Amino acid sequence: MTTAPPARTTRRGRPGYDLESLLAVAVKLFNERGYDGTSMEDLSRKLGITKSAIYHHVPSKQELLRLAVNRALDGLFEIADELHSVDGRAVDRLEHLVRGSVRVLVERLPFVTLLLRVRGNTKVERDALARRREFDHIVSELVTQAVDEGDLRPDIDPPTGARLLFGMVNSLIEWYRPRGGVSGDDLATSVAAVAFDGLRIRSR
Repeated sequence: MTTAPPARTTRRGRPGYDLESLLAVAVKLFNERGYDGTSMEDLSRKLGITKSAIYHHVPSKQELLRLAVNRALDGLFEIADELHSVDGRAVDRLEHLVRGSVRVLVERLPFVTLLLRVRGNTKVERDALARRREFDHIVSELVTQAVDEGDLRPDIDPPTGARLLFGMVNSLIEWYRPRGGVSGDDLATSVAAVAFDGLRIRSR
């Protein structure tokens, strides 16, 4: 006589919410309502689970914010870390950084959107802003080097040029939607063309 296998026990509660899916819903709510305007109660209602189930994954709302903004920042710094292996001049590394940053924005759009909306009201936000300034410094240094090497226009102040350049990249969060038919690579090519056609010194 064959013994039936023991019945498998199932965990109670609504299935399908691991940390990754929890984070995705949290970021969506933060972007819709603002971080300060979203409570853990709001999040639990949206997920259909208890707050204690959320705390099983994260200790606080701030931890969700930290994970979210770091998802965006880590992507940007991964591109910056590639620069040492890019052949060519500073302008080539700058273009690589711009193209890569656009692709990060496309691939991690909700996370980048949230990052660009933090204002420094919490320690997590202040830490994120500090990392953003570090990234901005990398951009500004590349613009300065490209001007010194004679590849970018000297009549545009390098810090201003860097802000204008990434101001255009960052503005994509206001209108780009993944279902719009434009791929990340195509978008990166368009941004690079518009930006560098305006910044490069034209050969006479």
